[in-house]
Amino acid sequence: MKVEGVRMYGAKDIRLEEFELPQIKEDEVLLKVMSDSICMSTWKEVKLGSGHIRVPDDIAENPVLIGHEFSGVIEKVGAKWADEYKEGERFVVLPGIPDQMGAPGYSYEHFGGAVTYCIVPNDVIEKGCLLHYAGDSFFEVSVSEPMYCIIGGYNANYHTKAETHEHFIGAKKDGNILILGGCGPMGLGAVSYALAMENKPKRVVVTEINDDRLNRAREVISEAEAKAAGVELHYVNTAKMEDEVKELMDLTDGVGYHDVFVYAPVQKIAETGNKVMAFDGCMNLFAGPSDSEFSADMNLYDAHYKNTKILGSSGGIKADLEEALDLIAKKKVKPAVMITHIGGLDAYADTTLHLPEIPGAKKLIYTQFHMPLTAIEDFRKMGKENELFTELADACDRHQGLWNKEAEDILLKYFKVEV
Repeated sequence: MKVEGVRMYGAKDIRLEEFELPQIKEDEVLLKVMSDSICMSTWKEVKLGSGHIRVPDDIAENPVLIGHEFSGVIEKVGAKWADEYKEGERFVVLPGIPDQMGAPGYSYEHFGGAVTYCIVPNDVIEKGCLLHYAGDSFFEVSVSEPMYCIIGGYNANYHTKAETHEHFIGAKKDGNILILGGCGPMGLGAVSYALAMENKPKRVVVTEINDDRLNRAREVISEAEAKAAGVELHYVNTAKMEDEVKELMDLTDGVGYHDVFVYAPVQKIAETGNKVMAFDGCMNLFAGPSDSEFSADMNLYDAHYKNTKILGSSGGIKADLEEALDLIAKKKVKPAVMITHIGGLDAYADTTLHLPEIPGAKKLIYTQFHMPLTAIEDFRKMGKENELFTELADACDRHQGLWNKEAEDILLKYFKVEV
């Protein structure tokens, strides 16, 4: 069958094109992709091409599909899996395939999210990476992937118990959490999860250097909302601080932070996080640097005498994804806080290539039609020329200015997309 998708041929060489998708084998499943949110990891992948560890060397001759935060419906099921999956049901893909480096959106010719239809190989299905989904929206699945990475980051952190060699997984209960560079899409997801997690912290401090991003963060996850969840929430602009380390410590009455998450791969930010850890504190370099020589000054004295720990995390495991989907289904987290732009498949390549330059947070792409990338905050203005955007603006206004199922349904109906 003919499909349309974005494939990578080399570093910074991605192309929207039509190509032939083969018939599925009896041990494969055909997916109809409905949405895919563009990940910064994809930008890093495209920047490196075959230099990326997950990307094959021969993409110039055998291009790979990009995109790994996708959702949709099962279109066709091979005979081997006929008892497990049904045509028309919704799915979730676990992008981190166990025991292999290859992944959808990086390593496969026919398996990725930036396309109208794709094929799930048998080995991926056998590893339990094609999950059933009973929810009613597509966008929430697309951003469940970043949410599961966030949960994986929390679960990567650990603490110890005095007078034992026991390690306890996860953020410290009733502790202080610091999310550095936290007003981007992933940071806001981390704030949302902190308010929903079972062992909630006492306090969450979120830093940023841009007032517009801080103001949006307050609009979508307010201090009052956090207080209702039993968490003390602070948004601070560190660019306006005379003594950043002292003022961050003062917010904890000098105790420091038990869990520090670095959401921007910047040397100074990492060094600040290292300086404000509490006793038995754990710092997680969550933001993946693209520079293989990235480094920063760390206090090893504190590692010895204050039991501080430094680690990094990338992605998550199946249990993290299942938790993310459960929290989303129960409306305990708000993945929509990550989304600021909506577009069609024709916007995918250019958006990916220029992702760091485009303001806002997550860019959500609907793959079954063409539409320019459009900021949600511009819907009302765009409505002067196209009534569709007025309807979308009204729907978003009814949901704190956030993308939502009502808006998604309006968009799919307008473009006559069959679900």
